[in-house]
Amino acid sequence: MIDETKIKKAVRMIIEAIGENPDREGLLQTPDRIARMYKEVFKGLNQDPEKHLSKMFTLESDDIVLEKDIIFYSMCEHHFLPFYGKAHIAYISSGKVVGLSKLARTVEVFAKRPQLQERMTRQIADAIFKYLNAKGVMVIVEAEHMCMTMRGIKKPGSKTVTAVTLGTFNGDPKLIDQVYSMINMGK
Repeated sequence: MIDETKIKKAVRMIIEAIGENPDREGLLQTPDRIARMYKEVFKGLNQDPEKHLSKMFTLESDDIVLEKDIIFYSMCEHHFLPFYGKAHIAYISSGKVVGLSKLARTVEVFAKRPQLQERMTRQIADAIFKYLNAKGVMVIVEAEHMCMTMRGIKKPGSKTVTAVTLGTFNGDPKLIDQVYSMINMGK
């Protein structure tokens, strides 16, 4: 559970530590705002992807299902700065499919945690592979990291791309190329 009282105290201390007055009009409500924001942006810590992936429908098919351009916002665990971008999820069913919104909800479960993009990509793929009992899963995540944009190296516009393949996608370049082609359709 997120302890809003502790967050408010910590934010007040940070405000003081940077040499500002936490009682100044513009900063007075900042600890409350940040506590509410953290409750929202870290809500995935208390969620299980199985909840979203357990409602399935029978569909005997070996076709690729692709949900692309799923927008997400996450928080880098190293600097507590946002990273954001798009996730693309492809899977081949074992006779069961899930509602498309459930794939986006699964992305949200993992994005709404202090996170590493590499871990998030793997967690999404593993959850879909496990709970859908999919024959194969491919997840691609592309994101811009504010820790590289507004501080440190300061390279706005640079994107990090991560990909995970499981099951039938492993070792099948034609299948992987087909997913990339589907992602780029209409662009």
